[in-house]
Amino acid sequence: MLEGLYLNILLIGGTGFVGKNLTKSLINMEHHVFIVTRTPNLYENSSQITYIGYEHPINKLPPIYAVINLAGESLFGYWTKKKKDTILTSRVNATVKVIQMMKEMKKKPAVFINGSAIGYYGTSTDLIFTEKTRKSGDDFLAHVVTKWENTASAAENLGIRTIYARFGVILGQEGALPFMTLPVKLFLGGKIGLGEQWISWIHVKDVVNLLIYCLTNEKIGGPLNITAPHPMRNKDFIKTLTQIYKRPFWLPTPTIFLRAALGEMSELITKGQFVLPKKAQTNGFQFSYPHLKEALENI
Repeated sequence: MLEGLYLNILLIGGTGFVGKNLTKSLINMEHHVFIVTRTPNLYENSSQITYIGYEHPINKLPPIYAVINLAGESLFGYWTKKKKDTILTSRVNATVKVIQMMKEMKKKPAVFINGSAIGYYGTSTDLIFTEKTRKSGDDFLAHVVTKWENTASAAENLGIRTIYARFGVILGQEGALPFMTLPVKLFLGGKIGLGEQWISWIHVKDVVNLLIYCLTNEKIGGPLNITAPHPMRNKDFIKTLTQIYKRPFWLPTPTIFLRAALGEMSELITKGQFVLPKKAQTNGFQFSYPHLKEALENI
């Protein structure tokens, strides 16, 4: 654990949904977070947060214990060719820059956590995916994640313990949940298509806690599924939402409508995968919100 240790953490993508929550927890533990951003002048430094640009001289930084890369274009939006290119290049290019930063550090960080996604596995309604699953999927997101992780793997050649954080659907005040909740609030909640597709979700608090747990747990390396231990089918997920908000569970939304509105991005909603966080559980991590109802009630 990190109690009693006061560490310097380099965080790329620290101004996003997960990054902001992670930063808050790290500074509450009295660590110092150096946030790399394209627009450092838009933010105000504090005693525990320093905003720097990508061009910041690395030799001007104090020794960095951990580097966490969460940078990347949002997946939300209609997937035009330009959008898809940006989704890929934003992740790969940011990772290339981070690898170069670590190469320039005289003292290498102890651990590198690079953002990734369960999209690596592709989609299925009947298969179970764990970190032992080696075969990637064959769709756009699977190709993106494979290139992303391959780029990040250069850190291993630097002798740095490297973790590929394969995020599931992260639930919180931001991210996917407001998008998923809106139809329910408008009394239009219903399953998507047949509703059989799996949603491998996780509460943002557990995301943050698991990332911090990985910082000093030297047994954790390689792919890491950041999902709750109890995935839900879409129909059960939406039904739970309607119960929380005391709204009716209505007719399903036809897949064809979402395809027309969102294009290829609709596959994030109409397809899914059953992913289990076996590595986190094997290494003793305790989830605060292992079940969906309690997670949604908390949010």
